[in-house]
Amino acid sequence: MTNIGVFDSGLGGLWILKYLERELPNYNFIYYADQAHLPYGNREPEEITELSSKIVDFLLEKDCKLIVVACNTATSASITKLREKYPVPFVGIEPAIKPASELSKTGHIGVLATKVTAEGQKLHDSIEKFASDVEVHTVIGYGLVELVEEGKGDSDEAEELLRKYLEPLLEKNLPTGQAGIDQLVLGCTHYAFLINRIKKIVGDKVNIIDPAPAVVKRVKQLVEENNITPSNNKKEPEIFTSGSNVEKVKEFFNNL
Repeated sequence: MTNIGVFDSGLGGLWILKYLERELPNYNFIYYADQAHLPYGNREPEEITELSSKIVDFLLEKDCKLIVVACNTATSASITKLREKYPVPFVGIEPAIKPASELSKTGHIGVLATKVTAEGQKLHDSIEKFASDVEVHTVIGYGLVELVEEGKGDSDEAEELLRKYLEPLLEKNLPTGQAGIDQLVLGCTHYAFLINRIKKIVGDKVNIIDPAPAVVKRVKQLVEENNITPSNNKKEPEIFTSGSNVEKVKEFFNNL
């Protein structure tokens, strides 16, 4: 049985899984949520790499021929070492600095990310490579992952936190004559579940960049390059968690 593995620290990667299921309907997927160690964003890179390696071992036992690291933090901290250690292809998620820079008219883009991603080398390299002509405003979204995991992504509590992080980047709060951001990069898959509240805050003048389409595009390329064939026995995604309630994770996915 050929499978594609997808993992995240929690529920955030289910957003990516939903896209993958829709765009690659003949493939079987296995999803792993490492909720026992949530959030990754506050952990050291070495620990994240160790946790990620254990998940990859599990997914390989499940005959996964390609693995999607559906977590910006895990991608930033560990994907290079995972590629060195394991023989299967990996697809990671990195903040979409390049398209944001190309689309910006104001010359200011925002990145909402976890601490590890915000301070990581991959983001630094992307900014240096693709954002020389724009100003990048990076904000760490402390507490947002936890709210999504609690099912509060569309709550007043989430909006209050988001306003604290995002409003300083908007035109009305900057010095007279200085343009605000017109592109907002979601630097954590969990943040896709905050989209309604984010839109309410930033309005229609700010374009929100979702990483999922780019991930799907890369997965499609790799299944072709590596001759990873569709399954003859299509099944619903198998979902696992290191946490205590796998049924809650399944319910969350089914309600997307």
